[in-house]
Amino acid sequence: MEKLRFSVVMLWCVVRWVDGFELNYGNVSEVAYMESSFGLLESSGEGGAAAQVAPLMVGITLIRGADAKGAVCLDGTLPAYHLHRGFGSGANSWVIQLEGGGWCNDHRNCVYRKTTHRGSSNYMEKQIPFTGILSNKAEDNPDFFNWNRVKIRYCDGASFAGEGQDKASNMYFRGQRIWSAAMEELMAIGMRKANQALLSGCSAGGLASILHCDEFRGLFPKSTKVKCLADAGLFLDAVDVSGGHTLRRFFQGVVTYQGLAKNLPASCVNHMDPTLCFFPQNLIAHIQTPLFILNAAYDSWQVQASLAPPVADPHNLWRDCKLNHARCSPSQIGFLQRFRNQMINAVEGFETSQPNGLFLNSCFAHCQSERQDTWFADDSPTLRKKPVAIAVGDWYFNRSGIKLIDCAYPCDNSCHNLVFM
Repeated sequence: MEKLRFSVVMLWCVVRWVDGFELNYGNVSEVAYMESSFGLLESSGEGGAAAQVAPLMVGITLIRGADAKGAVCLDGTLPAYHLHRGFGSGANSWVIQLEGGGWCNDHRNCVYRKTTHRGSSNYMEKQIPFTGILSNKAEDNPDFFNWNRVKIRYCDGASFAGEGQDKASNMYFRGQRIWSAAMEELMAIGMRKANQALLSGCSAGGLASILHCDEFRGLFPKSTKVKCLADAGLFLDAVDVSGGHTLRRFFQGVVTYQGLAKNLPASCVNHMDPTLCFFPQNLIAHIQTPLFILNAAYDSWQVQASLAPPVADPHNLWRDCKLNHARCSPSQIGFLQRFRNQMINAVEGFETSQPNGLFLNSCFAHCQSERQDTWFADDSPTLRKKPVAIAVGDWYFNRSGIKLIDCAYPCDNSCHNLVFM
């Protein structure tokens, strides 16, 4: 285990670019942090012994003909997905997982991104592991193991919502068209017969699942049970440690550069600036389809990229705290507690709606539905003795109402907190 921890930390140290954000502590011009790397890092002391069983590997499928509809990745290549067919009682049930991986907000970031698997299918893995909510094992994924499970790859850099083009740089912002092409393809190969469907997503994909939730519901007849799950997608318009709004400024670039305004919910943009309508806190009250929000109250990505990025912390006063919560000072913990309070306030109206579900645990984590150790394992995070997988399943199948908000840090010993040093 120590060798694994060492190798993973070394990987963290040498990676300079991840998911469209430059990992450069000297660059304070924009958000400069990562997203999917969290899935690679081992959880810290409170829990986190990950299972060592080899996961199911699922091959990639390109969406042929999508380019004729303008549905292409940043570099013009075809979008893609991974599908593992359901069986038995789950043969006509579908889980759609929208991949996360940050955003690109300007020419420089998008030009780099199109040379990675977050902007081009040329660089995507030919096979990826299906774990957590995508696992095909009943012991790892008790309610959805035998459903048709799909991961739609993320290669537009705007949560599947952009519409535009940078002709001079030969870049395409076609996230909305990719969403539509993927849905059309999946409906054609069997999803139109679904009797149950769940749209899910992690991080930028979690935000996308909120943006597209009602669209997804509209694909099916009323007889089909349709719900949505947003994991680590509750990005807040929070004040950073310098008193500024780093993430709001970054999102403004995404919305403007990639032409999102026309694809954001009219219920929001009709009375609010489009940038603010990219923040889920301003969207969730208008979602008509049952929605489950799964989020860590001290979301690791938001702590690093929104609350205390280098642009807001030029003297690195927050560096140790960001990398290991145990090294936070009392005043820093106080700042993080206020962020948690803001998150609780953001879901205040949402949680009173009977069809909705909520699992807000007081962990330093990010994306808990895709990782096996946080989704369903012997020592998974729990609230009221329910692991994430059981809470989501109870909500989806109406076995019980799930509105769970954890007590404040450091009360929860079941967390798989992420530590980077």
